[in-house]
Amino acid sequence: MPTTSPDKILITVAPTGAETTKADCPQLPTTLEELVQAAQECEAAGAAMIHVHIRDADHQPTLDQTRLHDTVQALRESTDLVVQLSTGGSVHDPLEHRLKVLDAQPDSCSLTMGTTNFGDDVFSNPWPFVCELYQLSQERQVVPEFELFDLGQVHALRRLLDTYGLPYGGSVHCDFVMGVPGGMPGTAPALVAGVAMLPPEVTSWSATGIGRSTLPVMLAALSMGGHLRVGMEDVLTLAKGVPVERNAQLVERAVRAADVARRSPMTPAEAGGLLGLGLSRSEK
Repeated sequence: MPTTSPDKILITVAPTGAETTKADCPQLPTTLEELVQAAQECEAAGAAMIHVHIRDADHQPTLDQTRLHDTVQALRESTDLVVQLSTGGSVHDPLEHRLKVLDAQPDSCSLTMGTTNFGDDVFSNPWPFVCELYQLSQERQVVPEFELFDLGQVHALRRLLDTYGLPYGGSVHCDFVMGVPGGMPGTAPALVAGVAMLPPEVTSWSATGIGRSTLPVMLAALSMGGHLRVGMEDVLTLAKGVPVERNAQLVERAVRAADVARRSPMTPAEAGGLLGLGLSRSEK
């Protein structure tokens, strides 16, 4: 596996997610206007890619096609961020609706490599669905980010690449999602094990820790030359009893931590190069 740039870091922000309710967290960006504002603030703070879940008029998770298209368009018009749409939606979304996410023509999409117990729910990603979504991303020229919730999913990535070849753009970027109840723990040993198992085709990887594992995973990833995903999808407090008021706070903290490791944030253009984005937005 090629080493990542020693002096640059890709910071992805995941501002909303599908689990937290607006009633429980009023500062969560759930409207398009709030999402655009959060994206602009996070780009200014050092983020280069945004991982997007959308909500409906009642602030509930949705995969409505019109809202997906409008969101991608608004983010492209208002920021230079690499726009990555979640194909996970919520744990309740039908697989056929999740496949249609690519119709919105994002730059990138998440592609989870297997089914995971997700708290009391099940995040379903059966193998035929994974294969169909991967082939669709190749056809639509959308760069996938392979989401890895456990070591079995790292092994599944090896199987997918052997069967269907490299993704569009030729780069293979993964994100370890750690600390989910039912997935791998958010610890340094777990991250070391996961990175050691990555196929040699992997060109870059990032990590995110859920909840209390946010800081341990961040520091472990930085020490290993990885990239970071942060945001209110993954954590809602800066410290015990200190709520996150805006996603940019989490980006700013990641930038400060990266600076200690002598690494500076990538620009969106640099992130596009890392991920193998071959088409300009005007061509997509």
